[in-house]
Amino acid sequence: MENSSVSFYFNFTMFMRIGQYRYVAFVFCLLLYSFIVCANVLIIWIILRESTLHKPMYVFIAFLSINSLYGSAGFFPRFLMDLLSDTHLISRPACFTQIYIIYTYASYELSILSIMAYDRYVAVCHPLHYHRKMTPKTVYTLAFFAWVLPAGNLSITLNMIVRLPLCGNKIEKVYCASWNIVKISCATAAVNNIGAMLGAIVIAFLPFAFILYTYLRIVLACWKNAAEVRAKVLQSCLPHVVSFVVYSITSFSDTALSRQSHVNPFAAVILSIEFIVIPPLLNPLVYGLKLPEIRRHIVRILYLDKMTSCRPLAEFAHVP
Repeated sequence: MENSSVSFYFNFTMFMRIGQYRYVAFVFCLLLYSFIVCANVLIIWIILRESTLHKPMYVFIAFLSINSLYGSAGFFPRFLMDLLSDTHLISRPACFTQIYIIYTYASYELSILSIMAYDRYVAVCHPLHYHRKMTPKTVYTLAFFAWVLPAGNLSITLNMIVRLPLCGNKIEKVYCASWNIVKISCATAAVNNIGAMLGAIVIAFLPFAFILYTYLRIVLACWKNAAEVRAKVLQSCLPHVVSFVVYSITSFSDTALSRQSHVNPFAAVILSIEFIVIPPLLNPLVYGLKLPEIRRHIVRILYLDKMTSCRPLAEFAHVP
């Protein structure tokens, strides 16, 4: 009879023994997570605080930051614990919860990038009808579908994975992933592969195709305009394109890695966590530094904080 610890717990096998260097890795990852939280909270706070930023484009940027906080919270706390631990067991409920959080994060990222691409498409290709098409009702509707549809789809997929009979408990990753659970299941591989393929098409292919189509239309529309107009459109769309490219590369790396059997352990760990770490890290930098409206508010806030902290010293210097 199967041991209860084997049936109730999964074991992460990709954590390498790095001795005392694990404390260095822990501090580095903790600082990285702290920066992700602070940077994304700053973006959200600025967009909520400034009434001039209460526009569809900035609302969607806030959604990206909220999703970054959500996805990184599903990965970093557990990962930081495992860095300091000698054992890397995770209970089945905790594992499936992490799968749901990480995969809904990935789906939310793609759905939000899709509605951002639609917003830029309307702004560039139908500027005279932008305010009529992108009404608050439209924004709320798009937001509703961007959050609800991926959650519903992942709930159905996860329910199928939870029901799979398992013939092992070793997960060749540093976090729980659906494909790794499928690989240790006792069910027929062909059925699982077909289900995984259909889910990937629904979750990934259609949004990717839509985003590529909208940006192709934007490029064709800009091609006919003057250089000044093209530069303005490029400044507006470049952060969205960068976010989409970064997400595409990192998610593709993780997907390709999960299908490989012989990969260097260090490279496997780095490639598998890219799509959870890099987009939440880069998105606030891209939007905070590239979009002048957000950059201006960040600089003003930092300047006011600096002036406030220096004021008592200045007043003290003038005391007779």
